[in-house]
Amino acid sequence: MKKIFCIAIAALLLGITGCKKVLDVAPNNAIPFDMAFSTADYCLLSLNGVYDAAQSGPYTGGTERRGYPFGAANIEQGDARGEDVINLAAFFQITYQASYNATTANNVALWDNLYGMINKANVCIEGFKAAADKGIISAAVGSEYEAECRFLRALGHHEAVIHYARPYLDGNGNKDGIPYRDFAIVSPDAIARIQSTGRPPVSEVYEKILADLDFAETNLPATRSTAVLKTTRATKAAAIALKMRVKLHMGDWPGVIAEGNKLVPATVDPVNWTSVVSPIGNWALTNAVDGPFTSNSSTESIFSIKNDAQDAPSTNGGLAAMFGSASLGGRGLVAISPIIWNNTGWKCDDKRRSTLYVTGASNISTTNLSYFTNKYRDYTTRGDYAPQIRYAEVLLTLAEAEARQEGGVSARAVALLNTVRNRALQTPASEQYTVGDFASKVALVKAILLERRIEFLAEGKRWGDIHRTVLEPDYTTGGIPAKAVNGANGLSIYECGTAYTPGQAAIPYSDYKFIWPIPASEIINNPIIKQNPTY
Repeated sequence: MKKIFCIAIAALLLGITGCKKVLDVAPNNAIPFDMAFSTADYCLLSLNGVYDAAQSGPYTGGTERRGYPFGAANIEQGDARGEDVINLAAFFQITYQASYNATTANNVALWDNLYGMINKANVCIEGFKAAADKGIISAAVGSEYEAECRFLRALGHHEAVIHYARPYLDGNGNKDGIPYRDFAIVSPDAIARIQSTGRPPVSEVYEKILADLDFAETNLPATRSTAVLKTTRATKAAAIALKMRVKLHMGDWPGVIAEGNKLVPATVDPVNWTSVVSPIGNWALTNAVDGPFTSNSSTESIFSIKNDAQDAPSTNGGLAAMFGSASLGGRGLVAISPIIWNNTGWKCDDKRRSTLYVTGASNISTTNLSYFTNKYRDYTTRGDYAPQIRYAEVLLTLAEAEARQEGGVSARAVALLNTVRNRALQTPASEQYTVGDFASKVALVKAILLERRIEFLAEGKRWGDIHRTVLEPDYTTGGIPAKAVNGANGLSIYECGTAYTPGQAAIPYSDYKFIWPIPASEIINNPIIKQNPTY
């Protein structure tokens, strides 16, 4: 039997049931270990296998691909942990109602597939270094490929740390983090190394994430040969933007600004938002609010996970299938919540309301209509890319960091906020914010946080913002926010400008359920890993 790039016990330590192919280069293909880095073409195929692992791995040991770690399921859970969507069916009810335990399938699937992707990245890093030493690929290509793997490794670890660990601002990172796997698990020695390593503090996890991203920024190209590759393979801007996100979670406002200034010009014209162009990679907002979704590879789509007709997840992993109205060909399992739809800070004539959301039915209830997103529109082949980083996030992240600096209301922060918001206004020049609209910098930060909720609705970003702000008195949700009652409730609950009273109780930050449990399979196979308290 050929030695394929995995070892069964290593897979078990990752929480994966059975031995899975480490280098999937096509849905039913794999490269044998002794060939994976033997030619330049195989090196590229091996790298593609890491991106494939980022797209979608197996769900709880089966063959169904639901979109873990960075596809549909991940995006849905990122929203369903918050209050701005309603879960209509049993599919994500455990996530939505926070009734999970250490064996809950969706939580375990995210962990398994995150660490499966991370291990593939680590295997490839070692392989690329060896290939470069042998002259199979050049040193520059080897460093670039390694940088792509380290970008994905950083992305994976950050996703894990915000779901399975307390936030950085709780104790300045001194709470238990998650294992940072920066070596390949393909030998008994590597397994022994895992079994002697527990959970480092959150601060150490963040330190290693940033080290990976610094390397990635240095060694990644600013652009690529096609728009598709520019969006679906990591670039210098993607590494910088992810550093901005990470430093935002750390409360490092000067650090966010230093990174953001690499991607945003010093002067911006909010009324002419497409003129705000990144000096690295030429990223810019699209003219229309749905521009990032009518084209998978828009000028705004800094990094997305690729799906297409030839390599798409299963129906239960399709973004359009899960988020989309059954009236349009979706399943309609995740609807927009009236908590955000009715929010008085979201203008009723905002173009996003009419362009990115529709009324329709769920296949659970054809009579009780809801609002659904139509950001994802490929109901047939499930080829919508899974958006991870947009230029709009860069602008709003920089705006928030500028707003949080010492002093009064930041004019630059207001301009950056307007740059994103103006695109959705009917008459931007007259409706945009002015510095005088904000009584304090706290009011400005609140406006930016609300704009993030609106702009990234149904893109899986809500949990990250809840997690990082939960300990800040001015901005906290207090824990897992109160939500609309699970299930289809009909259009009567939607009324723009009329505050909605949630029916599902909030869960305070002090409750153990604020963070997910480490999967039982990980604890069993690696007893040195401590479980989160009470689970």
